[in-house]
Amino acid sequence: MQHKGISIRPFIGSENFTISRSFYRDLGFTEVVLFHNMSYFKTEGLGFYLQDAYVKDWIDNTMVFLEVDDVNRYFKELQALNLPAKYARVKLSPVVVNAWGSECFLHDPSGILWHFGQFNR
Repeated sequence: MQHKGISIRPFIGSENFTISRSFYRDLGFTEVVLFHNMSYFKTEGLGFYLQDAYVKDWIDNTMVFLEVDDVNRYFKELQALNLPAKYARVKLSPVVVNAWGSECFLHDPSGILWHFGQFNR
């Protein structure tokens, strides 16, 4: 089977939809409101659906990996946003170097873990 995919768009939940929407806009995503309880957040042709739905086990086990061109620059830009001061439960972790590349981590207000990484080429 050949996949002729155009995009992949995960669905993620939120404990507080209003706060999560604000967080992702502050993170630099553009919001497209689809319904009163769902928005599509996009950046440079990539995106995800944010739902007004909270299941603790689901949220606690959700991780999203976004590949970036320069993880060190991206980490500095994340620091400058100062999101942990603005949103409760948001945590930013510094860049970690792995055998495959480097990444930093950001927990959103609901607890979803974002990996921002750069692969070795």
